[in-house]
Amino acid sequence: MEDAQDMQNQEARETGESAAPEAARIAQLEAQLAQAKQEAADNWNKYLRERAEMENFRKRQERVLLDRVQQQKKALLQKMLGVMDNVERALVYQDTLDRQGLQQALRMMQWQLNEVLRGEGLNTVPTVGETFNPYIHEAVEAVEDSDKPEGTIVEEVLKGYTLGDETLRPARVKVSVGNKQ
Repeated sequence: MEDAQDMQNQEARETGESAAPEAARIAQLEAQLAQAKQEAADNWNKYLRERAEMENFRKRQERVLLDRVQQQKKALLQKMLGVMDNVERALVYQDTLDRQGLQQALRMMQWQLNEVLRGEGLNTVPTVGETFNPYIHEAVEAVEDSDKPEGTIVEEVLKGYTLGDETLRPARVKVSVGNKQ
């Protein structure tokens, strides 16, 4: 009988010994799982903070851009007000000005307006005598029997303008097709 009891004790020790490492392994895995969940939660919170920060940065950049555009508009309009003041003065004195005086006032206002626009980077497109360029000119008529070579602009119908390298409005021109005789 002692043998049977020794066997039971030995089995209990073996089962207990094998249960202890298994329980330790489960506890270790549960700790790792808890740590992984905490890391995932931390990473999610970091992600949300970064997204919010990026959104705030985008909105801030949009505000800065809108403010810059508004400031540039104000500066341009301030310059244009001087031209408008001169137009109003000319209208007030139009009855007292003779034709030559009125023409001179108009030429001065045109010069002032051109200076403001040139200061902002606006330039006129060269036309008469130039070779036709479809990127900056728009042909509205082909002129035959011209003493100019083919493709040469002979008349400007409407001024064209560029802003830097960009064409704002092509010049409308009449182009020579050469002498067909």
